[in-house]
Amino acid sequence: MKIFLRILSYANRLPRRLAFFFLYSILGIIFGAFNIILLIPMLSVLFDRAKSTAIPPLTEFKLSIDYLTDTFNHYFLAIIRDHGKLDALIFVCALIVVCVVFANLFRYLERVIATKMRVDLVKNIRMDIFRNVSQLHIGYFNNERKGDLISRFTNDVGEVENAVMNSLKAVLKEPITIVVYFAMLFAISPQLTFFTLLVLPLTGGALAEIIKRLKKQATDSQESLGRIVNILDETFGGMRVVKAFNARNFVIQKLEDESAYYRKVNKSMSYKNELASPVSEILGVSIIACIIFFGGKLVLSENSVLSPEEFLVFLTIFAQIIQPAKSFSNGITSLQKGTASAKRIFSIIDLQPVIRSKPNAIELKSFEKSIEFKNISFAYDTEHVLQNIDLTIEKGKTIALVGPSGGGKSTLADLVPRFYDPTQGELLLDGKPLMDYELESLRKQIGVVTQESILFNDTIFNNIAFGMPNVNEEKVIQAAKIANAHDFIMQTENGYQTFIGERGSKLSGGQRQRLSIARAVLKNPPILILDEATSALDSESEKLVQEALFNLMKNRTSIVIAHRLSTIQHADEIVVIQEGKVAERGTHEQLSVKNGLYKKLVDIQKTV
Repeated sequence: MKIFLRILSYANRLPRRLAFFFLYSILGIIFGAFNIILLIPMLSVLFDRAKSTAIPPLTEFKLSIDYLTDTFNHYFLAIIRDHGKLDALIFVCALIVVCVVFANLFRYLERVIATKMRVDLVKNIRMDIFRNVSQLHIGYFNNERKGDLISRFTNDVGEVENAVMNSLKAVLKEPITIVVYFAMLFAISPQLTFFTLLVLPLTGGALAEIIKRLKKQATDSQESLGRIVNILDETFGGMRVVKAFNARNFVIQKLEDESAYYRKVNKSMSYKNELASPVSEILGVSIIACIIFFGGKLVLSENSVLSPEEFLVFLTIFAQIIQPAKSFSNGITSLQKGTASAKRIFSIIDLQPVIRSKPNAIELKSFEKSIEFKNISFAYDTEHVLQNIDLTIEKGKTIALVGPSGGGKSTLADLVPRFYDPTQGELLLDGKPLMDYELESLRKQIGVVTQESILFNDTIFNNIAFGMPNVNEEKVIQAAKIANAHDFIMQTENGYQTFIGERGSKLSGGQRQRLSIARAVLKNPPILILDEATSALDSESEKLVQEALFNLMKNRTSIVIAHRLSTIQHADEIVVIQEGKVAERGTHEQLSVKNGLYKKLVDIQKTV
């Protein structure tokens, strides 16, 4: 119930809407109940048991069943006395129609309120998931399956939506219906109602066991669906590799195994779910048979305390309770599946970001002096990637990080925009710890161009201006020219308004990289991180872009990661990283005369 209430809390204006939901539900139930109560005078007329004498007088208004009963009997019996039983029957039928109109009006209003709550709830949950996931650190996305995250955002939220729609009526409204109907049963015959309450729990006990077994399987089902989405996402995204390595049968078998498990879980869950309805119906009919027998004895006894018409209405009301009770049972079953999905959703929403601004963080307005790594070490899990790094990068200087793959170069650069925080040591910017600065203001000072071009299924203009609102076209064009991208952009179908497809699939690798560089140029940050920024370019494009980058890096602080050593010979300092440690450092000329790792790397590239 705690999770259900938390789900409901995502609806806008919840207290007000819940109040109206309950109000409309209660009014709809009351007018619906009046339809059944009115059967008693109608049957009394048909059975010729209505009397035209002893008409009760009208009394002052008060909110009670006795007042309503006496008022109705006053007019009903008066009509029988003055106009006859046929007119009394017309009077009862007219009241039934009026009650039906009002009952359905309030049911409609109740569903309108429920729909408003549902659509707001779904939107707010999805946005809450996205807001929280988007602020999690980079390492989280390396460990988690993207397909599973998407499944929580789509399938799990869909299950929660269905659960809320089914259970809002079942869990919140149906108990009220049952209470109102039982109050009516007590008013007709307390003795028969007590007998009913003794046999009714048999239904609840049988259904509770079925519901209990459904809970775990609902969780297994959603987790399996997440794995299926992940397999699909990876396969569609890597279809070139799948075909190149003839791995089609492998991925088909992988999906087959997971789909078979999903089928098995859902088949078992469906069997139990479908079992709830026939079990409740069989037990319900058995209970009604017992009630007919016991109630019939009360009617047929010599000192009858129950009239035939009252007994028929009692059975009618009790029959009306069976459907709300069944709906309540099905709603609880649906809620179990929705709760399992909600737990998966809330496990993401409740996840606290490892990287975040601390309270009272300082806003970094500008970069003035230097970036300083003091005895920095970093480990993703237990294995250290960086160990005891000491490095100072003065403002306006270009530092190149080189070395074998997997040595920790990209990780070292990732510490500057706080994609990760050091495990040990301290990273200072302008003499203050990086963690003292407000995170967004820190990242405003930094531009990043990665080895992999990260583009979006949008226009060229919006990809260059990504994250920078209100940028005019002139500045975007200027940035594209600096990145040597303007000419090929103008050759596309719609120029800067051309859509480039998912992940820039309509462009070549070199074109995608130049758009990424144009994005960094437009941001115009004081600190640049270029992680293999020219790796995807052909020789001609690389030369053009490298010249543009040289101009861009003037009077800026740049951290350049490169395997092509010819592109970083101009750097103010070259730092050679090997196995997470600084192996060498110096200018190109200084390192070239040493018989160290840098010289070996240069010689290897000369021979290639």
